[in-house]
Amino acid sequence: MMTAEPHSPTNAPPFLPAPDKTPRAIRAALLPEEVGDFDREFRAVMAEATETLDLTAVTSFLERWWRVAWSSTDASGHRAMLERAAELTRGEDVPTRSWAEVRERLGL
Repeated sequence: MMTAEPHSPTNAPPFLPAPDKTPRAIRAALLPEEVGDFDREFRAVMAEATETLDLTAVTSFLERWWRVAWSSTDASGHRAMLERAAELTRGEDVPTRSWAEVRERLGL
């Protein structure tokens, strides 16, 4: 069973460094298991943009995957988040904390 431990403000930076918002930088920051999905979607969105001469879908794609890449900067935390999301999707009972408890625990 995988568990996610909260990051303490004393042992980790408050924010992870964000990758550049270029396709190459985003792809390089992804976890290996996410690269195939990125590549497939990139090819599809670029083909659509070629046909429609509209980059709206490309911009949305880059923004969405940039957020994934940023989260992936903390590989173990990102994988734990994905596992927790999968547990929730399967309808499993997942212990949670209220926002007030999280703030108190972090001293905010």
